[in-house]
Amino acid sequence: MKKPGQPARPGRVSRVFPRQFEPFGFLLLLLAVLLTRPGWGAETEILTNAAQILSLSAARAQEHLPVHLRGIVTAAEAGWADKFFIQDETSGVFVGRGSDLRPEPGDIVEVTGITVRGSYAPTIGTPKCVKLGTAPLPEPRKVAIEQIMSGIEDGQRVEIAGIVRAVTPGKTNTDLEIASGGYRLHAFPKTPTDLDPLTLVGARVRVRGTVAASFNATLRHLLSVVLFVPLRSDLVIEQMETRDPFQEPLSPLTGIAQYRRDMLPGTRMHVKGVLTLQRAGEDVFLEDSTGGLHVRSRQTDAFAIGDTVEAVGFPDVEQFLPLLDDAVLRKVAESRKPVEPKRVSLAEIQDGLHHAGLIMIPAKLMDRSFRQGRLAANGQRLTRTVLMLQQEGFVFTAEAESPDRKTALADIPIGSMLEVTGVCFSENGEDKKLKSLQVLLPSTENFRIIARPSWFTPQRVFVCSGIVLVVALSAVAWTVMVSRRNAVLRQLIGEKETAQTELQEAHDLLEERVKERTAQLKFQITARKDSELEFKAVLTERTRLAQELHDTLEQTLTGIALQLDTTSKLFEPKPKTANEHLELARELVAQGQVDVRRSVWDLRSRALEQFTLPGALLASSKQLSDGTNIRFEVMAKGRVRPLSETVEENLLRIAQEAMTNIVKHSQATSAEIELDYGPKSVGLRIKDNGRGFEQQQTSGPESGHFGLLGITERAKRLGAELSIGSVPGKGTSIRVQVALESESQAEEKVAANGA
Repeated sequence: MKKPGQPARPGRVSRVFPRQFEPFGFLLLLLAVLLTRPGWGAETEILTNAAQILSLSAARAQEHLPVHLRGIVTAAEAGWADKFFIQDETSGVFVGRGSDLRPEPGDIVEVTGITVRGSYAPTIGTPKCVKLGTAPLPEPRKVAIEQIMSGIEDGQRVEIAGIVRAVTPGKTNTDLEIASGGYRLHAFPKTPTDLDPLTLVGARVRVRGTVAASFNATLRHLLSVVLFVPLRSDLVIEQMETRDPFQEPLSPLTGIAQYRRDMLPGTRMHVKGVLTLQRAGEDVFLEDSTGGLHVRSRQTDAFAIGDTVEAVGFPDVEQFLPLLDDAVLRKVAESRKPVEPKRVSLAEIQDGLHHAGLIMIPAKLMDRSFRQGRLAANGQRLTRTVLMLQQEGFVFTAEAESPDRKTALADIPIGSMLEVTGVCFSENGEDKKLKSLQVLLPSTENFRIIARPSWFTPQRVFVCSGIVLVVALSAVAWTVMVSRRNAVLRQLIGEKETAQTELQEAHDLLEERVKERTAQLKFQITARKDSELEFKAVLTERTRLAQELHDTLEQTLTGIALQLDTTSKLFEPKPKTANEHLELARELVAQGQVDVRRSVWDLRSRALEQFTLPGALLASSKQLSDGTNIRFEVMAKGRVRPLSETVEENLLRIAQEAMTNIVKHSQATSAEIELDYGPKSVGLRIKDNGRGFEQQQTSGPESGHFGLLGITERAKRLGAELSIGSVPGKGTSIRVQVALESESQAEEKVAANGA
């Protein structure tokens, strides 16, 4: 009988499934084959172990080959949902999202799916999983740390040993940063409940877990390696720090890289010094009577320059220079005593002295630049000012960070001799000699100008001499070649004049053609606009005339016909009554004449397009008053100006209706027509000295007041204020006040009111 987790031989599916699961397993396998392969009868080898999957190329894995394997779940974190690592006897592989099963480490599962190229190594996609039981996790393999960090152990359960350098506690998992064999990786064991995770710093541990690669998904590049530790028993603490490192004897700052027979690897050292510079969350620089030390720490506690600080950390060497790494810092309750900087020479620094110490060094300012600095505690991005300095042919930099770009460092003239005060941060090359030097300034005020640059610098003297020499040589050359140049210039001038004449002719011709074409286009556009306006005017007038004929003349003719029919019927039996109906028909004929005359008058009044509104009113009043004893007086106030066609047309019609009523009904001898042009409105007032009428009378066919009805309708179309005042025996007054709007707004309002 086959053991759990033992892979079947490729191609023999009949032995892959346990007997009780064979029908269900074959169904899953059949579905996987049909969904992932284009053909029904295609012969495709089923991958049955993890090693076969991992050996595929990215292109081959992307062909979605069918997979069916059985193994033990080695890693399945709570935040992964249904994703997990599975390992069989050949290797381990990652199973992607898609399964309804959420397994736990130690579960024996059977997975059916397809191959996916993955973001780093090939994985299993669209899985269908069946839990078969549980089993102990596979024994981890002890492999070299170099092999783990190369990424080839991705998905495998391995064991490493190392020293805990940093701890970040979490709710379910603790992030341990472990140093092993010159490498550092992160392991995520379950958070211990029997001790404080922070006490693990400095402990020697053995960790068993599943390797997972951190990668760039776009490029499929390895970035780092992490270790997922599923069981609490997979973290073995071999040796804890026996004493509080802050209780250990103090070491001088320059002694961390010196020989000590009793110094064990991975043991933290205890130092104390005065703070000379801090970059919160990155590092600090301490100094005591022996010298300075660079201390790297992730602590964000803010210290002040001059504070006495204790540090416990791991001694290390970087760029062939001593360093205290992963340090824990603690302020000492002592009075603040800032360190006096040492005035040093470049030769001393090149001999390896004063690294991480507070120094004072003179140099010449060659250049200056501004770069983006780190984030401050308040979240503001700092600006780093970098001064490029030179001393004895060696170029180095002095740097300081500040919230603002405008600092004292930005005002130093280039070429000045400076004396800068800051922390010496040097780097050595492979030959152990000085490769680069940075002076880290605690503030932007840590400098002194020794001498400002002179205007007569060698460069400027050289430039002036060169200018004088060039002028002299140019004068000599010009004297020698003047005659030859004159001949060449005359020839060039002649050619240029010819070219200029031709260019001017072409320009004139082009300008003339542009003018012709512009005139043609303008004529065409004007003709088109005139045609559109003429069509619009004709259409509007036809509509108006049809409406007026329908509303007036047609009704009048209908009334005449009815009265004549009645007269013919009553002529013999009731002659007197027939004469009354005949008299009514005569009155209707007279009314029809008035309506026809008004329509013709409206057609003739289209001359308003060529006159102002007061002129049109004056012409209309003269036409109406001819042959009568009525005198019309037309007046205009304010700045007479053209109004929109809609406003002028309706005001003219209102005035004509009013004048018609005056002539027909008022028995007046004089009337005034006044137009008042205001800045935002125009008013029309018509007043006569006639007999007036009772205002309670209703306008309409029964009362004979057709004109007042038309005036009311036109005022409503304009959205104007209309007031009609009349007293019997004292005349009638009509006032219309129209708010001026754009023509498009007025037309829209008239169209809306008319509708």
